[in-house]
Amino acid sequence: MATFKQRYLVDEDGRRIGVFLDIADYERLLEELEELDAIRAYDAAHASHEEAIPFEEAVREIERGRS
Repeated sequence: MATFKQRYLVDEDGRRIGVFLDIADYERLLEELEELDAIRAYDAAHASHEEAIPFEEAVREIERGRS
């Protein structure tokens, strides 16, 4: 599990209302979120039991949907 330096923004009553992250920690957090999204997408696709299509075909379908 990743550890991050904990620095908080607090309101006038001392309640935590925000967090500051070093840019390296922020970038690492984004990378981990992207990996988690990929894992979730894989799990959803696997659970759907739909027929797999080649990667190139999937890219073409996505591109057609954007236009």
